Amino acid sequence: MGKTPNQLIDSKQKIVVLRWGHRVHRDSRLTTHCALTSRAMCASGFILADVEDKSIEKTVKSITKHWGGNFTFEMGTNWRSVVRDWKNQGGIVVHLTAYGENIQTSNVISRIRETGKNILLLVGSQKVPGEFYSTEISDFNIGVGNQPHSECSALAIFLDRFFEGIELTVEFEKAKVKIIPQKHGKNIKVNEEKT
Repeated sequence: MGKTPNQLIDSKQKIVVLRWGHRVHRDSRLTTHCALTSRAMCASGFILADVEDKSIEKTVKSITKHWGGNFTFEMGTNWRSVVRDWKNQGGIVVHLTAYGENIQTSNVISRIRETGKNILLLVGSQKVPGEFYSTEISDFNIGVGNQPHSECSALAIFLDRFFEGIELTVEFEKAKVKIIPQKHGKNIKVNEEKT
């Protein structure tokens, strides 16, 4: 008997997304979408570096509580110390940038998988420091296409390519709410025992 989607995800490297450059009054909606995309597409956690935004924390924790999963959320931590600690614990750092190796035309995803190491995925909000591109910070620089686009779309495409689509069928543990897919209309199941 084959593995379930949940077992396949659990057997892969863990991914934590680090959001850099968030501007509290300007980027809240997009950063929230990056966090929710990370969670929905099976990243293990999200770090909002260097700043605190309680509205994002509240939204992410509420979604996780109702929709399930073991997604962690951290904020206010200095990005340099996160990167240093991550590397000291044996992980690798992947920087999503339009200037990186093209995700489609290179074998970069295979090379990341072959490391077998957990991944800290850097996602910028504004122009990132030049050092993000260096080997001192990033082990891999990946471009999801090499055109200007949303960091949220790059994040979603990277996670989908890395997890090979199985993240789209994972059943989230401790979910109180679940969408039942259908051709037309809406069908939402609420688990009364867990509410």
